[in-house]
Amino acid sequence: MVLARVVGTVVSSHKSQKIEGIKFLLLEKIDPATMKGKGDFIVSMDSVGAGLGEIVFYVSGSSARYTDVTEGKPSDSAVIAIVDYIEKDGVYTYEKNK
Repeated sequence: MVLARVVGTVVSSHKSQKIEGIKFLLLEKIDPATMKGKGDFIVSMDSVGAGLGEIVFYVSGSSARYTDVTEGKPSDSAVIAIVDYIEKDGVYTYEKNK
């Protein structure tokens, strides 16, 4: 699993019928200690209802096809969780509601 911040959405009006109705998110990988973006982006299918600015876990490769939303779909990346907080060495580097 990889930590990332939702920085946008990606819209496609022409796509395979198998992926119609699925929301695509633009994610930027983050450094969990500093919460700064790494400038490394990926488009991911949203399986949990994540929103702009939220910190999420995403999986890639064949693991991306194990959610209810992405099962049997041509997916290489899926958001699987929204992060509530990150703690490193006893210090909270991220808290969702703060």
